[in-house]
Amino acid sequence: MKTKKNGNVNKTRKTAISRPKKSTKSVAKEVKITKRRVTFTYRAEPGLKVYLAGTFNNWDANAKMMADKQRNGNYSATVLLVPGSYEYKFVINGTWCADPECADWVQNDHGTLNSVRHVE
Repeated sequence: MKTKKNGNVNKTRKTAISRPKKSTKSVAKEVKITKRRVTFTYRAEPGLKVYLAGTFNNWDANAKMMADKQRNGNYSATVLLVPGSYEYKFVINGTWCADPECADWVQNDHGTLNSVRHVE
């Protein structure tokens, strides 16, 4: 192709645009995993300090305080968890306790039991 500029003839070349080749390999789609609201409950006498600790918060005994909103001994805490299995315990006034309402448990390295919650 020729173009004129200031009376001079310049040759302008068209360059080929390189396009990525289509791959025959399947591309894995990114899957967004939705977290679920999971509520843990514990029944005890009113006025206690009850915390929730487990694999979901690195067993931090002070990370998640459970609330007794009606002051009747029904403590609860809600956490956001992706589907999977989680071990947990309640920490009541500094004492670690398995969930007495949970039938699924595993023995831990300390020789005691951890409760297990399955999230789907």
